[in-house]
Amino acid sequence: MKILYSCLSRSWGGMEMFTVTAVKQLLQRNIETHLLCYPGSKIEETANSGGIKTFPLKSEGYFHPLEIRRLSSLIKKEKYDLFHTQASKDLWTLVPALKISHSNAPLFLTKQVGSFIVKKDFFHKAIYSRVTAAFAISSIIKKNLIETTPLDESKILLLHNGVDTSIFDPGKYSPDKFRRELKISGEELLIGMIARLTPGKGHEEFLNAAKIISEKFQDARFVIVGEPSRGENAYAEGIKKLSADLELGERVIFTGYRSDVPQVLAGLNIFVFPSHSEAFGIALVEAMAMGKAITCSKADGTLDICIDKETGLFFENGNYKDLSEKLEILIKNKNLRERFSLNARKRAVEKFDINILTERVIEYYKKFLVVKA
Repeated sequence: MKILYSCLSRSWGGMEMFTVTAVKQLLQRNIETHLLCYPGSKIEETANSGGIKTFPLKSEGYFHPLEIRRLSSLIKKEKYDLFHTQASKDLWTLVPALKISHSNAPLFLTKQVGSFIVKKDFFHKAIYSRVTAAFAISSIIKKNLIETTPLDESKILLLHNGVDTSIFDPGKYSPDKFRRELKISGEELLIGMIARLTPGKGHEEFLNAAKIISEKFQDARFVIVGEPSRGENAYAEGIKKLSADLELGERVIFTGYRSDVPQVLAGLNIFVFPSHSEAFGIALVEAMAMGKAITCSKADGTLDICIDKETGLFFENGNYKDLSEKLEILIKNKNLRERFSLNARKRAVEKFDINILTERVIEYYKKFLVVKA
């Protein structure tokens, strides 16, 4: 197989990170895979540094005639066997380019983000009719695809995102390294979250719960890992101001972006995933793979990942008081944390390992290639 992957995004979050991971997985299996990406984007920079062959295309909206022409020429030249995009907007560039280049190769869409817009008009029907199959990364996204797109339900397949559990392996990292960097002793309890500093990720609930917990447990410390999305520096400053207004002081540490996520997770006692509406929640899976005791919002994609009272505790979405109550349960019960830790690691390895999921998507590729032949 020779594959052209696509993610014409200028942002840097879960979708973009997973795109790079997915391409690397295919390359490791000796499947020639190129990546179509936006010039100068973080995804282009990361892909190039990781040895991925990229083709920059300045197309992030709906209609770019010159870029469509450029892409059609690339398709003719490279003679790809199939196409796979991680961003539904890319279809508006890919589908016309495939038509112009007279390519009948299968076209796959992974739906990473839900939409509130119903796309069943004439133009969307024309675009989506070219999609061979769509992968929904969670049950809520599968439902969203059925409700908002003209795709036949038989074309929509549930295929979660995954993590490399051989990298996210608690046996490979010392919990002391990250804690030493933050000047936090082994006796102190470290509670953390990892998310872009962008609205809807639950930073407000995390900080308000931290205020309640810090008043009850003097040895509790908190860490927020992540940086603002493009154009959202004001929001990030607002979150830091909220921490100051709550008089949390040095009890809360903002680390900014970290590339050593497994090492960061190794240093935590409890991981919090307070996102309001997550399509899936790759950070949650990473924490589970690292054997962390977790509490997460009971909403959308987390329902596919966490099992309440088995791998962690759910709290009511957006309710910081309920979050603080769940944190208090975990803080007071070390045996419960240890049980959740073992169960979380086991579930991550069995259900969300990137190798298992990559083999599954390759089987889908082969199935549709055989049909084509």
